[in-house]
Amino acid sequence: MGVLEVGEVRKRFGDVVALDGVSLSVGSGAIVGFLGPNGAGKSTTMRAVMGLIAIDSGSITWKGAPITAATRRRFGYMPAERGMYPKMTVRDQLVYFARLAGLGSTQAAEAAATWMRRVDISHRADDEVQALSSGNQQRVQLAIALVHDPELLILDEPFSGLDPVAVETMKTILAEELSRGTSVLFSSHQLDLVSDISRDVVIVDAGRVVMEGDVQDLRERSAVRYANVTFAGDTTWAPVLPGAEVIERQARTTRVRVHAGTDVSAVLADASRAGHVVEFSFTPPDLSEVFLSVLDRPSEASAAL
Repeated sequence: MGVLEVGEVRKRFGDVVALDGVSLSVGSGAIVGFLGPNGAGKSTTMRAVMGLIAIDSGSITWKGAPITAATRRRFGYMPAERGMYPKMTVRDQLVYFARLAGLGSTQAAEAAATWMRRVDISHRADDEVQALSSGNQQRVQLAIALVHDPELLILDEPFSGLDPVAVETMKTILAEELSRGTSVLFSSHQLDLVSDISRDVVIVDAGRVVMEGDVQDLRERSAVRYANVTFAGDTTWAPVLPGAEVIERQARTTRVRVHAGTDVSAVLADASRAGHVVEFSFTPPDLSEVFLSVLDRPSEASAAL
């Protein structure tokens, strides 16, 4: 059982069913990737955890108890749509939110300075938020979520708009937070990043959980495998294996999808008949392919390779 438990939560906005029995669990010091297409219910679930919307039915608990306003002061929230005051300076913004979370004036000022440094935004401390780039605003938003050392982080698209350097900074900060026992639930469309930092994922579509579990287990449980072959020269490989499908072809490389039970040696032998093989791999689908296949969008999965 996790410290955060979302159980059979339902929410309707008029005729629109936003959440249709969503359940998920986040353990102590654990990070869970929350995945789904636009409109799947991710942001609605996160807002429900933060008490920003009332649920129609179901339960949301923290450490086995209903979540109160006092409990939520120990949470950090980073919304997909930025929730900052555009004409307030970065420093004043952080101090303000730290005070809202219950820190005294001295503590708030110290925490603001610490987090401006950690997200590498100290040089813009006296600038208004509206004067910052999108990526720097995202850094400030993360600092706001963390300025009071929360026990739970709810991050909605935290990597959006960040350059590669900022992404690495974000990943480092999340790793440090996890090491001190913070629990994290985050959503992202950047599935390679999800695979990098999260062992467990929950995938939702149309307000329902359609798959959840350990990323590696989900990959291994897939009914397909991918053969990636590089030939010594330009080669056209047309596999004759049952059920084999060419997914991508370039001058010297070919990617083929086969059934999971296909013998690896048979795949390599088939490729070798087409030309001299210099590189060969046989792997389960990556997270993006699992994600698209569970949503029954194989054409998008092929295009996403």
